[in-house]
Amino acid sequence: MKNGRLVDAQDFRQTLIEGKRCRNGRCKQLTHGPQPVYLSLSGLRKESQMWRRVVSLSPLLSSSKSRRLNQVQVAYGFNASQVFSTQVLNPAEDGVSVARRKPFVTFVLGGPGSGKGTQCTRIVNTFGFTHLSVGDLLRKEIYSDSENGSMILDTIKEGKIVSSEVTVKLIKNAIEASENSRILVDGFPRSEENRIAYERVVGVEPDIVLFFDCTKEEMVKRVLNRNEGRIDDNIDTVKERLTVFSELNLPVIKHYSEKGKLHKIDGTGTEDEIFERVLPVFAALR
Repeated sequence: MKNGRLVDAQDFRQTLIEGKRCRNGRCKQLTHGPQPVYLSLSGLRKESQMWRRVVSLSPLLSSSKSRRLNQVQVAYGFNASQVFSTQVLNPAEDGVSVARRKPFVTFVLGGPGSGKGTQCTRIVNTFGFTHLSVGDLLRKEIYSDSENGSMILDTIKEGKIVSSEVTVKLIKNAIEASENSRILVDGFPRSEENRIAYERVVGVEPDIVLFFDCTKEEMVKRVLNRNEGRIDDNIDTVKERLTVFSELNLPVIKHYSEKGKLHKIDGTGTEDEIFERVLPVFAALR
């Protein structure tokens, strides 16, 4: 606020250039200039993109300009690259907005026996992701004894597939409820319908998509050898599941490949060998 009014983006930029600082919302001058001002949050947000670029280019600035940027950061008591990071403001209980980092969402795809479940566990342990399984989310909702859970249970009992809308809302709620910004969604989307519903309901695409690519013969061998006691772990059922996967999932894989979001991982070899191929995808997150 400047003389009783909120400053706009131009005022805010001029305030920074003139080297002022604010403490407890009141601005004090470091050099001679206009009267003290209050900085509005909207003004800060408007300038966020500009200052991210300024910070990234700071090594290329002249020494005098670089010193002025450092002066601004010290004066305000912040690191510009941190203040203007990509964050979401959520309302707190007391009505004050608090910063929450934008979720980094990874979809993990692969046929039965591709090894994606094992690799998800290693990604979680190594990079600190929260693992979301659609099957687990559906079971949790059923056990919650809610009206939605009863509907899901009735749908499954009737041998029908739970609608994409319901599944996506469970994923969305789980992401929003998580205190972790790194989210791993295992085995989703299973079809183009799933993908479209996710992007419509959530409003964004995933950040990256992992696809564990494995030969049909290798996947059949792994499923038959894992001996988990599942009734669908027989050769005829496995082959049928692989056929369904190819028909429904491969169009999704093609879509994300065209978007430049797909990371295809060779799923053959030992668990360690496969994970070595996964590591470079998440190396920047360490």
